[in-house]
Amino acid sequence: MSSSSEFLQTVMGQIVLIKLKGGREVRGILKSYDMHMNLILQDAEEIHKDGNVKKLGTLIIRGDNVIMISPV
Repeated sequence: MSSSSEFLQTVMGQIVLIKLKGGREVRGILKSYDMHMNLILQDAEEIHKDGNVKKLGTLIIRGDNVIMISPV
């Protein structure tokens, strides 16, 4: 098992902060992932630079857009 999948397994079911290409930031509960690091977040929210938060609900994020994943 690679270190990234080990990390994702440890944060499964927890709230994570994800930084995406293009400067977007999303947080939500990590519900699932696959070998391409595609992610499914529940209760996802987009965090804007000005601090505003937009609720997105359930979200699928393609792994090639992910720059960083951090537990909150």
